[in-house]
Amino acid sequence: MLHDPPKTSVPEKRSESTRLQTGALLIIAFAVVLFLLVQARFILISLATAIILFSLTSDVINFIARQRIGPIRIPNAVASAVAMVLIAAALLTLASVLVGQVNTVLVTTLSYAERAPSAVASLFSWLGEEEERAISNAVRSMEVSGYLRTAAGQASGIMQATVLVILFVGFLFAERVWFETKLDNFVGDKAQAERIGRIIQSIIHRVNYYLLVKTVISAITGAMVYVLARAFQLELATSIGIITFVLNFIPNIGSIVATVLISLMAHVQIGDATITLLIFTISGIIQFINGSIIDPMLMGHALRLSSFGIILSLAFWGAVWGIPGMFLSVPIMVMLLVVCSHVPHLRPFAILLSREGLPESEQMLDQTPDRHRHKD
Repeated sequence: MLHDPPKTSVPEKRSESTRLQTGALLIIAFAVVLFLLVQARFILISLATAIILFSLTSDVINFIARQRIGPIRIPNAVASAVAMVLIAAALLTLASVLVGQVNTVLVTTLSYAERAPSAVASLFSWLGEEEERAISNAVRSMEVSGYLRTAAGQASGIMQATVLVILFVGFLFAERVWFETKLDNFVGDKAQAERIGRIIQSIIHRVNYYLLVKTVISAITGAMVYVLARAFQLELATSIGIITFVLNFIPNIGSIVATVLISLMAHVQIGDATITLLIFTISGIIQFINGSIIDPMLMGHALRLSSFGIILSLAFWGAVWGIPGMFLSVPIMVMLLVVCSHVPHLRPFAILLSREGLPESEQMLDQTPDRHRHKD
């Protein structure tokens, strides 16, 4: 006897259709957002950098504005103007130094281009003459000049991005005194606006702490690598130290690239595999101690980020925004972790992003240092 298949009720069909529509809309929205991120990456990278710089200096400006010279309190506008001038001068100086060092390395690399293939191939001489010759031919076939021209073009864009960042920071400083009022009027609920303000302050506090620790560790690492390069009388010791400092802001990959860079330059210049191995080992030990032991100790629980999540964030933002995206991947991930921790529907994502599966709690939010704002 044949039985008819069970019929699906109308509400179930509507529910399934709604889920399909929602899924399709989410895919379309993600594609649109990804397209905009790629197309407007120059402006968005500059804006993200400006916001980070603004958050770094906002609390300092508040501290300056609370100081008094006798009976006179320093006006908020004066504190903001002084900070803006100092930030602009520091950014232009850092950009000029970085572009100069990158160009120096590129020019020197061109002078090494002729002897680099044989030097690199000699590292694999233990494989045999045929393999060594094949590796040498493979290295010679690479269009090094094309890669160098691309790198030089990206380095020249640093100054343009710096000017745009300065403009963004200036407008953020001009609007900062009205942020609290705008937030209250936008939300319409003072208690909810205060909670959002604490979430924003938690993001700023964690990103600032990360950047402070990372800057100190990267500076120490860059100084130690500079001393190492000077000890072996390598050319461009200063450039190697500065580039190591910069690369260490890229999680995981930056330290590896810096170690390989100094080793290759040492081998091309000296041509001794034993010395190259020694430099590689010492540089690797420096990176390991500073990056894998001291860095996590100083970070503590300030960054409760999953290591696998950091790699995914690094890969995604590197694919979308290139090298600048790698530098910004961790601050963006910190922001996502804090936001998802305090939005009930997004809390599962915060659990995945956190290191121990313990996202930020409301009690931790209340422990965030309050931000003092003063209006003129």
